[in-house]
Amino acid sequence: MVKQKSAKPARRDIYQEITDQILALLDRGTVPWQNPIRRGTGNGWPKNLTNNKQYRGINVFLLAMQAWDQGFGSDYWLTFRQAKAKGGSVRKGEQSSLVTFWKLVQSKEKETNEKITLPVLRHYNVFNVEQCEGIKPPDEPESSAEANIFTPIEQAEQLVSGYADGPEISTGSSKACYHPASDRVSIPSPERFTEAEEYYSTLFHELVHSTGHFKRLARGFNQGQSVSFGSPDYSKEELVAEMGAAFLNATAGISVPTIEQSAAYIDNWKKNIKGDKRLVVSAAGAAQRGVDWILGERPTTASEQAIVPAADIPPPYSPNDGPVV
Repeated sequence: MVKQKSAKPARRDIYQEITDQILALLDRGTVPWQNPIRRGTGNGWPKNLTNNKQYRGINVFLLAMQAWDQGFGSDYWLTFRQAKAKGGSVRKGEQSSLVTFWKLVQSKEKETNEKITLPVLRHYNVFNVEQCEGIKPPDEPESSAEANIFTPIEQAEQLVSGYADGPEISTGSSKACYHPASDRVSIPSPERFTEAEEYYSTLFHELVHSTGHFKRLARGFNQGQSVSFGSPDYSKEELVAEMGAAFLNATAGISVPTIEQSAAYIDNWKKNIKGDKRLVVSAAGAAQRGVDWILGERPTTASEQAIVPAADIPPPYSPNDGPVV
């Protein structure tokens, strides 16, 4: 009896598996986005520096989002005058953040002419204490001993170091972003992230952005036209970067919770691009080519570079563009 050879198992398509996971998560709804960057010694609740009172209502979200977007580590905020009264000052060029409050205003009923009290929404501007000079944040770590202990992930480090001719990577910034003009990735110090997985996931996102540079994959070159924040083209590129980061996370063996947070981020941008039924498929293809580039796989023929129509690929970054997060 002739023994038949067993069929060779099909090669595992890790890209498709992760794409399917992301799509399944999107179908179930958005996972709340969490800021992976570690803050100071505070509890994360926005407070006024002068009276130590916690902000309430919508102000909690307004200031928390600003802190996340700008990379502020302190929970404390104050007005321009309060900074001056503290013996400090707001640094020149710093942008304020909006705070709202309800003020009771006396008025009269039109029909009866009776006096009534109405709540009227007012607002004022505040600055994070890290935007000021001459004022030390109360929740600033007293020593490096309070810093988070960072343990590098070997597989993730190998992916980063193996990115041949990649962008310059500078650590210590307040937020993570890619600067196309200088071909440079800025990212906070690894110790500032809550988990090592979050650090690498954030770094992978920015590295995938860098593959769209004109000297690499030049995604859908559009005569150097800039990509404005919040535009459909920007949204597509963000989708490419986050999907690419998910692929790299899987390659490095990073945990599933990171993939869930990626799904939340993708869903946020997906809402801005209504009616584009080919969005996820084309973005996944562009993300795969970006990841292949980081892993050292280069397209050898023109046909390999044109697997997806140019119309489906986000335009590249112009040297005049600002940073991309």
